Amino acid sequence: TWKETERTRFDRAHNELAWFYHRRFLDSRQIFMDQYGCNLISAFKKFQDLGKLEIITCGATHGFLPLMQEYPEAVRAQIMLARDHYEKCFGMGPRGIWLPECAYYPGVEKFLQEAEIRYFITDTHGVMFADPRPRHGIYAPIFTRSGPAAFGRDAESSKQVWSADEGYPGDANYRDFYRDIGFDLDFDYIKPYIQPEGIRKFTGVKYCRITGPTQAKEPYNPYVARDIAASHAANFMFNRERQIEHLNGVLGREPIVISPYDAELFGHWWFEGPEFLNFFIRKSVFDQQVYQLTTPADYLRIYDTHQVSTPSASSWGNKGYWEVWLEGSNAWVYPHLHVAAQRMTEVARQYPNAYGQMERALKQLTRELLLAQSSDWAFLMKTGTAPHYATKRTKDHILRFNRLYEQIKSNNIDEKFLQGLEWRDNIFPDVNWRYYQ
Repeated sequence: TWKETERTRFDRAHNELAWFYHRRFLDSRQIFMDQYGCNLISAFKKFQDLGKLEIITCGATHGFLPLMQEYPEAVRAQIMLARDHYEKCFGMGPRGIWLPECAYYPGVEKFLQEAEIRYFITDTHGVMFADPRPRHGIYAPIFTRSGPAAFGRDAESSKQVWSADEGYPGDANYRDFYRDIGFDLDFDYIKPYIQPEGIRKFTGVKYCRITGPTQAKEPYNPYVARDIAASHAANFMFNRERQIEHLNGVLGREPIVISPYDAELFGHWWFEGPEFLNFFIRKSVFDQQVYQLTTPADYLRIYDTHQVSTPSASSWGNKGYWEVWLEGSNAWVYPHLHVAAQRMTEVARQYPNAYGQMERALKQLTRELLLAQSSDWAFLMKTGTAPHYATKRTKDHILRFNRLYEQIKSNNIDEKFLQGLEWRDNIFPDVNWRYYQ
């Protein structure tokens, strides 16, 4: 960014932006390195311990649980290993879970109950089409028959923020994500800052605002954008006030409005998103008295009696069910994943007291299976974003799994091969393979 302040010194609009980024990156580095010692987990833990933030967990590797249900040991491992990792990071168990891809199938809640997880979130229709139908719709949780509560996503508030076409992020004054100097400037100038192979990439230095549906973009002004974010936060607060006043009158009880979003929206796709959240939270506390901010766990503490119902099978993928992760481009992966899950359960039961090299091999076998199960691979195949990479990753983990499985079965483990896998695929150092038993 210092180099950019020099390059743009005769262009006032871009030079001011270059200095804006220079100061921002220095401040970010100071917070990351000096204030939190390069450990953002400790930063989030601090605010959770203060009672200001509630952090929930997910599946261990974001495995698509409905397509594992024929092999319940694999579902159990995804949830229990996520719980263990959360406890290691935060010193306490998670109270809630974001099921991978928000994907629910009837029965998964028994594993959540085992992990002592009190609630999960489904997409809107997961609760709306529950059996029996919920009396209060998505504006109150329902208890599943195994215990954990299900909260339904509120479509109205979600769309208002999430949609780039109808929501706030598409405002012409906000920063354009796609116009980046990594693609806009001369190759020789940016070569030291992109991939060694010469592949261009985003650098984070972006000088254009959205402007409109045109290639001719105007310079971005972060101070104007900040004011727009404040007005959008005020509008969002106003809409929630009217929504909740209406719900209070209809339901005859205090509703809860669940508004979940991908974290990457805030600051990544929507650069001003964190400012929007900052303004909305402050305005909610000081500028209105209709509602209060809360968390699902706090709501359950205050209101501990709810209807018992079974949510509908659902996800937040296209059309609301599972076809994004099971269709023509990615269906080939599941026979391999199912065989691998079956084999993992087999050897976990065959060697219940493994130790030494055999235990290392079983831990690595678990890692390879977990990595192969990531729902992101199937998603990338479906969307065509990076299909070759996703296919390669899936095949690599399955092939490594199968080779290591054969070595375990023959009790002839190749130490060099095992060490290579431990170095390459080193997720979850203390992974508990016994969950597959």
